[in-house]
Amino acid sequence: MTRFAVWAPSAQKVEVQVEGERIPLEPGKRGWWSADVPEASAGSDYSFRLDEGEPLPDPRSPWQPHGVHGPSRVLDHGAFRWTDDSWQSGPLASAIIYELHVGTFTPEGTFEAIISKLDYLRELGITHIELLPVNEFAGARGWGYDGVDIYAPHHAYGGPQGLKRLVDVCHAKGLGVILDVVYNHFGPEGAYLSRFGPYFTERYSTPWGAGVNMDGPGSVEVRRFVVDNALMWLRDYHIDGLRLDGADVVIDQSAVYILEQLASEVQQLQVVTGRHHFIIAEPYHNNVRLIWPRQSGGFGIDAMWDDDAHHAIHTILTGESQGYYQDYGRLADLARAMHNGLIYDGRYSTYHDQHRGRPVTNVLGHQFVAFLQNHDQIGNRPQGQRIGHLVSLQRQRIGAALVFFAPFVPMLFQGEEWGASSPFHFFTDYHDPELPDAVREGRRKELLKFGWQVDDLPDPQAERTFEESRIDWNEREREPHASLLGWYRQLIRLRRRFASLANGRMQEIQTRFDEQHQWFVAQRGDLTLAFNLSPERQIVPLDTERPARVLLASDDSVQIHPAAIELPPDSIAILEYGRGNRV
Repeated sequence: MTRFAVWAPSAQKVEVQVEGERIPLEPGKRGWWSADVPEASAGSDYSFRLDEGEPLPDPRSPWQPHGVHGPSRVLDHGAFRWTDDSWQSGPLASAIIYELHVGTFTPEGTFEAIISKLDYLRELGITHIELLPVNEFAGARGWGYDGVDIYAPHHAYGGPQGLKRLVDVCHAKGLGVILDVVYNHFGPEGAYLSRFGPYFTERYSTPWGAGVNMDGPGSVEVRRFVVDNALMWLRDYHIDGLRLDGADVVIDQSAVYILEQLASEVQQLQVVTGRHHFIIAEPYHNNVRLIWPRQSGGFGIDAMWDDDAHHAIHTILTGESQGYYQDYGRLADLARAMHNGLIYDGRYSTYHDQHRGRPVTNVLGHQFVAFLQNHDQIGNRPQGQRIGHLVSLQRQRIGAALVFFAPFVPMLFQGEEWGASSPFHFFTDYHDPELPDAVREGRRKELLKFGWQVDDLPDPQAERTFEESRIDWNEREREPHASLLGWYRQLIRLRRRFASLANGRMQEIQTRFDEQHQWFVAQRGDLTLAFNLSPERQIVPLDTERPARVLLASDDSVQIHPAAIELPPDSIAILEYGRGNRV
């Protein structure tokens, strides 16, 4: 027997169609309809009909084996045999995260195929993998941020069974799993939610259309739709943490903001599961209130992505100044990011023409996730260029060292560690004939607005665009990729070895720099990082005459002098004073 239930507050009649048979549902409280169907069980396909309309997939469908337009399928979450009873995720503060896209991470593009790469990731020193959204979206290929069946793991990746097996094996190998989820918009193709109820509101608009109804009539059930989804991933799929896409783009004027409610209920879930769960937010407005505890008037989210740190590193390495990059580019910005987490913490932004962000108070570095690149910063470029397509190998080494030396939680994007040559394009697989042209034009306008050239843009709909984005695992064994991979391995080992690199206390970092001569020095405990971005070899002063030794250097010709280090052009070194700071 299966109990079917759906929220359809405006419908006069609701039926569930199970394997061709139509069964009426009984109305209940607050617009819910339900019925027990003895003949239905796990594996049964079903759809809902509203007022004699066409069959529609369940808004809370757990499985869409035939895509966004097909019927839903009953799923028994209790049928999977988990083997991770003793698993407990490590603290986020000590994490090293690896962001990956299921479809392009392996040639097969499935959950199952990722399993073959887990030993490599573990040996590299990764503690958590972060999956781009895996909810059901239109077609077989896409980024996943246009999901419509947010309870159903994507059919082309391996569906519910495939995701559970991946998580189970990850835990067996000591790896946590973070899942990217999207609650600020849905769709467009296969977005049937508005047929069922007031999931959207015209009172607010977003870059993707009407806002999600978090505070108007009917919002009680819309909020439950979102929060229940988050709880499902953590409870039924044993996911360790969630990353919330565009968190502060969700407009909600309720007394209890939706993200505060979500964080509170996730915290309560820990009592039930007996496991640590965490939430990472992607902020658009540098609002650190997201990560303040609720007792201090915050939302209680554990950490947030730090775009400011990325932009500071990216601009000093590339010299780019178009779009929002115009607000960055000085070594002073890098120093401020290291000391403060954010650069724009209430300061005026030229690009946005407004004061941006909120002052950073009572926050640890562990509450920021930093990166040299991620899916957005690569995929939202015209040609999907990685940092390795923009700068020299030496500057890639400098960027990577800054991420791992900083007091934040470091994150890599798939293939970054060996300088993967494949781009990461924006790609789609819409079947609605009106969408491809609209997406192409929308993307062209956004790129022009940023200041990019838009000649010869890859077609998002072309399968070739997707195929070019797959990473080539054989590159790891060839130069210069093998040497860069060795560099990342050494950085990760240093991060693990020295307590001063993991303590998260931003206020203890000491920095000095020279904008004219383009050198920078940062000190954390007994470790010092120094780099030279000038085209000339130069001697960089250090603030102590204590004996030092080079732990790691990007160039063999680095030399130590009394109270100084001599660095060739585009090089970086990490020094140790004494030996009392090791783990």
